[in-house]
Amino acid sequence: MAVNPAIEGRVYPPTEPYLVGREKIREFARAVFATNPTSFDVGSARAAGHADLVAPPTFPVIVQERALAQLVADPTSGIEPVNLVHSTEHATSIRPVVAGDELSAVLTVTNVTSRGPHTLLVADIEILDAAGDHVSTMTSTLFVRGEE
Repeated sequence: MAVNPAIEGRVYPPTEPYLVGREKIREFARAVFATNPTSFDVGSARAAGHADLVAPPTFPVIVQERALAQLVADPTSGIEPVNLVHSTEHATSIRPVVAGDELSAVLTVTNVTSRGPHTLLVADIEILDAAGDHVSTMTSTLFVRGEE
């Protein structure tokens, strides 16, 4: 089955809210070798003007993955998970993510391009807080291998 080109322009519903916790920030910061004390120490974060611990800039990828799961699980997309490779990722932060944020993601398929039997798919994922304010945008390019 090939990727359905008609999914270009499709907007998926917001994901369930993800509550950002202090320990998740600390775990993520350690995993990406972050060294900024605002990701580990509440006092440092508050001294820097933040309400709580500050997540590394790539932290929204956790919420983004929930939106990508919607796309892959969509039976009309034509995407077979076994043929999917996450090719590139670009993040644009509007404001830092802090512990206590409730984040959701809205995915829009912005481009579907066939390359022979293969498909490149681009998705923009807007990360929103509980008030609906834009926190960051993640842009993912997915390579979907087709049958030769």
